[in-house]
Amino acid sequence: MKKITAIVPMRHNSERVPGKNYRDFAGKPLYHRVVESLLACDKIAEVVIDTDSPTILEDASKHFPSVRLFERPEHLRAGEVPMNDVLLNTISQLDADFFLQTHSTNPLLSAKTVADGVHAFLENYPIHDSLFTVTRLQTRLWDPLARAINHNPNILLRTQDLPPVYEENSCMYIFSEKILREKHNRIGDRPFMMEMPAQEAQDIDVELDFILAELLYKEINK
Repeated sequence: MKKITAIVPMRHNSERVPGKNYRDFAGKPLYHRVVESLLACDKIAEVVIDTDSPTILEDASKHFPSVRLFERPEHLRAGEVPMNDVLLNTISQLDADFFLQTHSTNPLLSAKTVADGVHAFLENYPIHDSLFTVTRLQTRLWDPLARAINHNPNILLRTQDLPPVYEENSCMYIFSEKILREKHNRIGDRPFMMEMPAQEAQDIDVELDFILAELLYKEINK
């Protein structure tokens, strides 16, 4: 059986939503939500948190004793450091067949969707060498020069009849160490795009996102 290790990278500071990774989200620190989903998935062999946050390191050691904690090196802590550089440092300390990476800012990602992603990847490997999650869009899109991207302006189709396009939602990536090292990318040459429920793909980037995600979380988990 292939060993899959999940990685959740987190920074201590956040410019647009201060302290968001450990801020209270429906009664628990935000990062707890995605870690709990990963731990609830029996297809994940190990969960790893990579962070520069003393707050998260201390809290995680108390609440998640089975999670491995890596303190991020100083040279990888700046906000402009590419995520792939952070991940390369993390996987150099791990032994796994494949890695699954997600973010603490995807608190509605469910254990079922994680399990579905792992299953889809293993079922389609090696025909597909990696996996990333997407959200279906059926809306009229235009480029900056007012040119239609996915529709013919002269034929007014209902939006639900438009051919779908897909947004990379950054909720989940599955990849091998080889792909990350050779391509410096989590997405390989033959990726599997896994469509996931739009309500689970809520990402927290600004304050309004936090408010909406928390409201949606509470509504779903009454």
